[in-house]
Amino acid sequence: MRLGAYDCEIKKQTLAARAYKNTKIKERHRHRYEFNNEYLEQMEKNGLVASGFNPESGLVEIVELKGHPWFLGVQFHPELKSTVENPHPLFVSFVQACIEHKKSIAE
Repeated sequence: MRLGAYDCEIKKQTLAARAYKNTKIKERHRHRYEFNNEYLEQMEKNGLVASGFNPESGLVEIVELKGHPWFLGVQFHPELKSTVENPHPLFVSFVQACIEHKKSIAE
């Protein structure tokens, strides 16, 4: 079981890096699941972008899809650090993408 905050290094030029405006973050975990790195190369060949990694273990923390306007999956719990007055950067980024999408289809 991974509990507590863990470091994550984010690749530059990714959706996650744009959302966080940073390449080094720390996020809270509470789970028993991990991305199986044995499949990482195969997944990346098929459009998955592993954009965030735990620097100590090499575990994938964040994934994205190439060519998708906003697809981002994480191994941590952003809701644990989000409040009404200070929403988590991933939630802000998602809402911004929704607004941009709505504008693009209204034109």
